[in-house]
Amino acid sequence: MVPLSFAGETFVPSAAGTLFWQARQALLVADLHLEKASWFARLGQLLPPYDSHATLTALSAEVERTGATRLYCLGDSFHDRFGCDRLPAQSRELLLDLTSRLDWTWIVGNHDPSFADHCGGTVVEEVEIGAILLRHEARPDEVRAEISGHFHPKLRLSMNGRRISRRCFVASDRKLILPAFGSLTGGLDVRHPEIVRAISGEAVALVPIADRLLRFPIAA
Repeated sequence: MVPLSFAGETFVPSAAGTLFWQARQALLVADLHLEKASWFARLGQLLPPYDSHATLTALSAEVERTGATRLYCLGDSFHDRFGCDRLPAQSRELLLDLTSRLDWTWIVGNHDPSFADHCGGTVVEEVEIGAILLRHEARPDEVRAEISGHFHPKLRLSMNGRRISRRCFVASDRKLILPAFGSLTGGLDVRHPEIVRAISGEAVALVPIADRLLRFPIAA
């Protein structure tokens, strides 16, 4: 994995969508949207009910790969504030194992404000670590360095007549936006006006692949 410099710190973004802060032994992840399928099922739209287990299994693999001892979830960890209560037994067991082993922080998002937490960890509105602020949604007028999620950024390209879509990070001098990690999440094109407004300046889309970090300019 190729390191990324942001706000005077070094991070390692992964193709899975996580961001590892080695100096803090911290793994950052955004938009798990756990129990999204069960939320839709309550509305009569039946989806395969395996999204939470797939997401947590992938997250557990990232924890093992990086050796992280801390984990920050940057909001919308559950698809609604009662998602934690609906977790199937196997998924709950996996999550409780993770929260018991790690210094785990839930940052609330727009989908899960004041969510009912019975899954371990600490629930907060936002976190400031050194010179960097961790929150769910980027604020265009924020002057401090900021890492967030919310937008589920994806890079969409046409190459040799084929449409290609990849989850990506979005970085400017003061903003770093993570892709959605959840297995049942869509994405917003990095050129969407809401993302352009949020980054409030020139930025790049970052796509980690193997031993490279591809960079694609985003027009302001």
